Amino acid sequence: KGPGAFQIGGNSVRDICRGLRDNAVRLLSLRGCRLCDRDFGRICRALAGATSLAQLNLNLGVVSSPSRIKQLAEALRTNRSIQSLFLHGSPLTDAGLALLNPALALHPALVALDLGDCMLGDEAINLICGLLPPDGAKSGLKELTLSANPGITPKGWSRLAIAVAHSSQVRVLNLDYNPLGDHVAGMLAVAVASSRTLEVLDLEGTGLTNQSAQTLLDMVENYPTALRSLVLAENSISPELQQQICDLLSEGEEEEEVAGGAGDTQEWERGREPAAHQRGSSSWMCPSDPSSQMVLMTSGLGDSLLAETEM
Repeated sequence: KGPGAFQIGGNSVRDICRGLRDNAVRLLSLRGCRLCDRDFGRICRALAGATSLAQLNLNLGVVSSPSRIKQLAEALRTNRSIQSLFLHGSPLTDAGLALLNPALALHPALVALDLGDCMLGDEAINLICGLLPPDGAKSGLKELTLSANPGITPKGWSRLAIAVAHSSQVRVLNLDYNPLGDHVAGMLAVAVASSRTLEVLDLEGTGLTNQSAQTLLDMVENYPTALRSLVLAENSISPELQQQICDLLSEGEEEEEVAGGAGDTQEWERGREPAAHQRGSSSWMCPSDPSSQMVLMTSGLGDSLLAETEM
């Protein structure tokens, strides 16, 4: 809720709710929007029964109170369609995630979750590990973002590393801007070496040194992994080591492509930026979103239900 946040209400909220009830919306982005508690509750009740909604972006403080967390949890208990849920920048804390967790754990379609900058600690990590079930136990997350949660201790990160090592499904793990340090990075290297699916690991700005980079280089050089991208920017790591790691990962990806191993791996859209509007799907984006120049709602046939509004 920064000074540039956009207030929505009235007709906009009615149109959103109608679109959700009519199953005409696939993507709903309220990123950084301000709306009153009553309107937030109306939207939650509408999305509870929505069957077409695949992506819900509530980044940057939309879920701003315990009462809103409870309303969202209630909606998620009923909803069966949401695949991606973005809550980056929401003051959830461990207590708030505990309220959401039962609905997240039982959701049949959820594969991408952004809990970056949500004031989480070790108790939250224990809950999140439950969303990363051991091999084949049940469906679980494929993309997890935990950026900028400095309250998580090395004990919490070690538990997450173990869960990732034993999960057969996590493909993208974003841990940037956490004070991890070399010790935690070593545990993550073991997790990467053990995982059969982890393709992207973001460790930007996590307090790493050449010691971590050397461990990661040895891992990439000597052990076959699924890893394709390792982000090490804004760490005390020499450009030479970063380049060596990048070159090795690029070689591995090229070999997979030659062998036809690239396949049809789906890339899950990240919550930091709203997804692009896709033909044949529908969306509603708050105009406070810096990458969106309009508010747009469309039907499955592409007919406009809400006039485009230039910023």
